Amino acid sequence: MLDLDPLVITLIMFASMLVLMAIGSPLSFALLTCGAVMAYLVYGDGGLDLLITSTFSSMDNFLLVALPMFIFMGLVLQRSGLTDDLFSMMHKLMGQWPGGLGIGTVIICALIAAMAGVSGAATVSLGIIALPSMLKHGYDKRLVTGTIMAGGALGFLIPPSVLMIIYAFLSRDSVGKLFAAGLVPGLMLATIYIAYILIRCRIDPRMGPPATETYSAMEKLASLRFLIAPGLLITTVLGCIIGGVTSPSEASAIGAFGALVIAALQRRLSMDMLKYVMLSTTKIMGMLMWIALAAVFFSKIYVGLGAGQIVTELVEDNDLAPIWVIITMLATYFILGMFLDDFAILFITIPLFVPIVKDLGYDTTWFAVLFVLSMQSAYLTPPFGYNLFYMRSVAPKDITIGDIYWSAIPFVILQIFGLALVVAFPQIAMWLPGLLF
Repeated sequence: MLDLDPLVITLIMFASMLVLMAIGSPLSFALLTCGAVMAYLVYGDGGLDLLITSTFSSMDNFLLVALPMFIFMGLVLQRSGLTDDLFSMMHKLMGQWPGGLGIGTVIICALIAAMAGVSGAATVSLGIIALPSMLKHGYDKRLVTGTIMAGGALGFLIPPSVLMIIYAFLSRDSVGKLFAAGLVPGLMLATIYIAYILIRCRIDPRMGPPATETYSAMEKLASLRFLIAPGLLITTVLGCIIGGVTSPSEASAIGAFGALVIAALQRRLSMDMLKYVMLSTTKIMGMLMWIALAAVFFSKIYVGLGAGQIVTELVEDNDLAPIWVIITMLATYFILGMFLDDFAILFITIPLFVPIVKDLGYDTTWFAVLFVLSMQSAYLTPPFGYNLFYMRSVAPKDITIGDIYWSAIPFVILQIFGLALVVAFPQIAMWLPGLLF
């Protein structure tokens, strides 16, 4: 058995992982390879037994059943045309206001976030539907693309969030409590976006000119019917989880069934749609499970060798104030977000950071909200911001990648401002969980 210093273990494992990823290896392969090689070098053949035990222990969690159900629900709603109906409603209700379509887009993103649980659903669907319409009405292209990308990232925070479910799986926190903690900060961030759009369009009306079409009060009132189905679905799913009526896994099944009912009532349920949704859900879950298996094994080897204490010792030796440790972690997330995707960062860092957060005396539910807010910024920061790529895939050719990068900057600043508010005032995140739990 090799006797290695924790700092040496840290350098070897993380440097090896980054090298493998730099040459194009999938994240799961890089994590699994580094963990297996280190386990064999230190423990011999017995070290590989940990791969088997960690696989069973990580998969033996009923909470994971909620993941494919929520992903399935979001994909069904995305393919059912619900986004088209919601944008049509917002066009009638707010199109005549300066920046009204932008405000409506943020609201739709918040609604989709509460139904889909992932970021890409809102970004892609509104990039296809809202982007051409807003450009046609004379909106500034950078304001439009930034609004859609930032609004799409609300899917991380507003429940049911797939990212929060996996966080709960790793940290052993209550999913219902995490969902409750993310709701108020998510709505706060959406309000900050809306205020920014209103101010920008008030200062320069050319950024978001009002639509020329006019609609009667009856037409506006009739358009509200499109809120009924998503409103019932959101209320049912979140009410069941936060109210403790069902477990998250059971509520996810209710949501998936409700999405199918909505698609059927709109006569948009077909075998082709089901084939696409089920295949996409299988692909996404396959990716997540392989990363989960490899990351849990990697972190168990790392922590088991004593390297997990290196950060704690660093804090104690330098007598850092606890809040500066949290800020350092958030800065680390911001930097990692430029190069890694959210699930990679989650699986690599949460098993290491959560014990430190507990030792510092902070609530891990509050830290979960900080983590998810950081991941929202990661999705908008170049060069590896996923929402930047999603937008590039649906934007017209006259919108360059430079336009997309510049459009994200104001919203990243707004996200950091929102993050700072939750750091300074933890009750923004903790008020609702404290009230309900």
